[in-house]
Amino acid sequence: MSTTQLRVKELLRERGWTTKVLAEKTGMSESYLTHIKNGTRRWNEDSLKKLATAFDLSPIDLFVHKKSRTDNVSSSIKIPETSSVDLQLKAVPVVGQIPANPSAYNNQMIQITSGFKDVFVPIFNIVDDAIFCLYVKNNSMSPNYIKGDYLIISPENWTRSGDVAAVEYTASNSSNPTRAIMQVTYMDDFIVLESVNHKSAPIALVKGKDNFRVIGKLIYRYQKLG
Repeated sequence: MSTTQLRVKELLRERGWTTKVLAEKTGMSESYLTHIKNGTRRWNEDSLKKLATAFDLSPIDLFVHKKSRTDNVSSSIKIPETSSVDLQLKAVPVVGQIPANPSAYNNQMIQITSGFKDVFVPIFNIVDDAIFCLYVKNNSMSPNYIKGDYLIISPENWTRSGDVAAVEYTASNSSNPTRAIMQVTYMDDFIVLESVNHKSAPIALVKGKDNFRVIGKLIYRYQKLG
């Protein structure tokens, strides 16, 4: 889970920069940056943007990540200090398998049973209580998605033709449904499912006959640092 503490000290060390160099790149004072670096002063949305630009990172990647216990995965974490921008950070539960019926409760259950208890990733300004984060366990989807990637899946986002989504379908040679990350193409009479790396033969499902449903649209790929 992301705390409100920033990784400024770690990033300065990685790049070999001094606080003075960072001050020149951001236009902020060395004194203020020293407080931010040491966690002795709160930051605001404007300073977060400036730091992200200076380090050439997404604002998400500026946060310190650590495991912490929570009993409410659907709550939003408010950004410190007021700002003219309504910027919110949401903790999304990480799961090891695609939930059949995503919801705040079901996602938490899958999170625990699939071995990711108390593991979360942060996202900005997404309102979807059923959203979840799928951990990529192997390289079967490489080079598009590789082992260690986190895929943010939103059930509330509409999936259009050509989008990548978490889906459930039943192949013609099986009686058991399959849940997977696939590229979805809608045709007049068929729904075509393709592997995201296009290394497997497409699967054509007959509309109104074959079992198929979208569980959620892939909206973001989050790569774990380190």
